[in-house]
Amino acid sequence: MDLNLLRALDALLQENSVTRAAERLGTSPAAASRTLARLRRAVGDPLLVRAGQGMVPTPRALELREEVGALLRGCDNVLRPGAGFDAAQLRRTFTVQTADLLLAGLAGPLTDRVHAEAPHVDVVFLPESMEGGPALREGRVDVELGVLGHLDPEIRSRHLARTTPVGIARSGHALFGGRIDARRFAAAGHIGVSRLGKRLGPIDSALAERGLRRRIAVVVPSHTAAMVLARDTDLVALSLAGWLPGTVSALGLRAFPIPLDLPSIDLGMAWHPRNAADPGHRWFRDHLAAAVLDLAGTEDGHN
Repeated sequence: MDLNLLRALDALLQENSVTRAAERLGTSPAAASRTLARLRRAVGDPLLVRAGQGMVPTPRALELREEVGALLRGCDNVLRPGAGFDAAQLRRTFTVQTADLLLAGLAGPLTDRVHAEAPHVDVVFLPESMEGGPALREGRVDVELGVLGHLDPEIRSRHLARTTPVGIARSGHALFGGRIDARRFAAAGHIGVSRLGKRLGPIDSALAERGLRRRIAVVVPSHTAAMVLARDTDLVALSLAGWLPGTVSALGLRAFPIPLDLPSIDLGMAWHPRNAADPGHRWFRDHLAAAVLDLAGTEDGHN
């Protein structure tokens, strides 16, 4: 018995009228009458019988009424996008690749958000060493978060926030004794952050346009290490505007605008299309995006 025949049976049993059932089904009374005849043959019961000017259900029809209704509701749930999704029952591990600076700000708020609705969901964070590779395509990473680039053509992405780099130094640093201009900024010793040991970047290009150079005295592989080093030395590190203000303050650091015309930093997330319609994955992406937007203090955007 096909689904359309079940829907016709449900309409007939709910309405106890061929005419009203036809209206509900968007068909003609004659077509509904032919369907009723087909159903009678299939079930082996008259289902609806004449009683004066109307029709009444047979005992068999009364038995079928609730069963058919429940069956159709079950079919509709199965076919509806995200059918049957219940975050509270979700038992799953999601893997996020991101930079340690983003991780430091996001891990706590994201965990709180996720566990408030899904106590059995775990989150694994992976370093940026996975970036730019086939990890999303191969399913080793669920979401890549950060400055997106070199994505495979089929990868889906969503723009989340736009921010700017800032400098950070210990609160007693000599830089804070006067206006921080490009020359004083360049004259300070700097900490570079690079997993590959690279020293030069957009800041150096902007300084070069002014005929200035900075000395990158130390290169470390993570922003966390750079912040701790800045706390203990007179070296200057980098962070994101408005990011981790509590941590910056707790470490005895101060943030300051970089006196250069630097490009903004676009933060986004990317995922493989195999997960695009998965209700659990979509639920996790929404929470991840909300956590980023809360911390960045910006409005949502899409790509």
